[in-house]
Amino acid sequence: MDQLAAMTTFVRVVEAGSLSGAARAAHASLTSVSRQIAALEAHYSAQLLLRTTRRLALTDAGRLLYERAKTVLSEVREIETALLSNQQELTGRLRVSAPSLMGRLLLAPLLPAFLRRHPQLSLDLLLLDRPVDLIAEDIHVALRIGRLPDSQLMTRRLGELTMIVCAAPEYLRAYGEPQSPRELAGHDCLVFSDAPGAGDWRFRNADGGEGKVRVSCRLWINSLDALVPAAKEGLGIVRVPSWQVKDAIQAGELRRILTAYELPPTPVQLVFPPARLGAPKTRALVDHVAACWSALD
Repeated sequence: MDQLAAMTTFVRVVEAGSLSGAARAAHASLTSVSRQIAALEAHYSAQLLLRTTRRLALTDAGRLLYERAKTVLSEVREIETALLSNQQELTGRLRVSAPSLMGRLLLAPLLPAFLRRHPQLSLDLLLLDRPVDLIAEDIHVALRIGRLPDSQLMTRRLGELTMIVCAAPEYLRAYGEPQSPRELAGHDCLVFSDAPGAGDWRFRNADGGEGKVRVSCRLWINSLDALVPAAKEGLGIVRVPSWQVKDAIQAGELRRILTAYELPPTPVQLVFPPARLGAPKTRALVDHVAACWSALD
């Protein structure tokens, strides 16, 4: 069995919705298509398709093979394109995911220069505040914050993220500067979270461990970049990534407080499946972002 050919046929069957549709698309006989699907099922010792007189559906094994086969065939096409063009020009489409705020403010501005450098490339940027399954969702590169669990993903470290607490000098003159996280209960706090209401902010304890403090909520918004202007106006105390308010602190619009209780920085990195490491377009994007990435602090 030519496994790549059989996988190509399988993908065509799924996308056409029938064996006969795949046969027409490939200008092949229905018998040939049926034999390739049967050979795949025998090879994997699993039923891949559920066939009825009216419809065709994937089994769990078939769904897994379909997602993996699309990725494998895409990589094969990229290798062929790179070899045939002597790697002079990158082509195809890249799918990238990132957390909404960091993706919008830090990653997206780096992409126009990359696309100008590679005019035959297209790029999808998905801003998602949830973990993505790179294989199942066909993501080439993802921006991740935090220490990663053990996995087979490749990583490229970009920098670090530090969450800090700050407020406008005007607010601190009027209400005083808290000297410990517990004193935040008596202050107006500007809270970002998934759900409205009081927020829990994490700090370093005196013993070096980590603890949570419930803060009062004068203003809740589910967008960090919308809270910063309110903090500058003296409405209250906010907890944000240091890079987001770096300029405001340098300009004296905000003052960093409770620095002794800040948690250690969290790594920021690009992750990508090992199979994509050798793909020229993936390697080019990772190298570009790493070279352009500014210090987060």
